[in-house]
Amino acid sequence: MIIHNPDPKTGEGEIWGRGPNIMLGYYKNEERTREVLTEDGWFKTGDLGVFDEKGNLTHKGRLKNMIVGANGENIYPEEIESLINNYRHVVESLVVEQKGKLVALVHFDREELEKKWHEMTTELTHDVKEIAQKVDETITELTDELKHYINERVNKFSKIQSFHSHPEPFKKTATQKIKRFLYNKENEEKKG
Repeated sequence: MIIHNPDPKTGEGEIWGRGPNIMLGYYKNEERTREVLTEDGWFKTGDLGVFDEKGNLTHKGRLKNMIVGANGENIYPEEIESLINNYRHVVESLVVEQKGKLVALVHFDREELEKKWHEMTTELTHDVKEIAQKVDETITELTDELKHYINERVNKFSKIQSFHSHPEPFKKTATQKIKRFLYNKENEEKKG
C-alpha cells in the first residue's frame, strides 16, 4: 500500500495497492480496468488515507465524497456521519454541502420514540395525534442537542451549520450503502 501524491502538509492522499491479492481487472470491461489500474499494476482504491509515524494506515473517507471547504480544507463526511450515527435515537445520517455550508440530514428512529411515549402515558387509550406531536417535539430537541454535541467534537471547518430531520430511511444500494449521489443531486437542484 502507498499513498499516491500525498498532500505535503497533511500526508493525505489516495490509497493505492499492488500485489497478488489485488484484482486483475473488471471482467470484460477494459475501459473501467484502465481507470482503476495503472500500467505497472497499482490499484487506485478511490479511498483517502494517511500513514501515521508508526506506519499505520488511517482511512479518511472516499475521494468522491470528500468536500472541499471554503479555505481548501478537506472535509470527510463519513467521519462526521460516524459521530452522528452513534448519537441516541439516530438510525442514519448524511452530511452534504449546500450553498457552501455543511448540512446534516438525520433519520431518527421514530418508531422507538413513539414506543417510548406510549410507555410513558398511563392512559388506556393513546391519542395518536398527541403522541405524534410529542415525538416531533422530541426530534426537534434531539436535533438541537445533536448540533451542539457534534460541533463540539469536530474541527472548526467541519462544523455543521444546520441539521434537518429526514423522515424516512435514505435510499440505498443493494449492498446497503446510502445512494449519496441522489441527495447531493437534490441539494444541487435546491441551490438552483
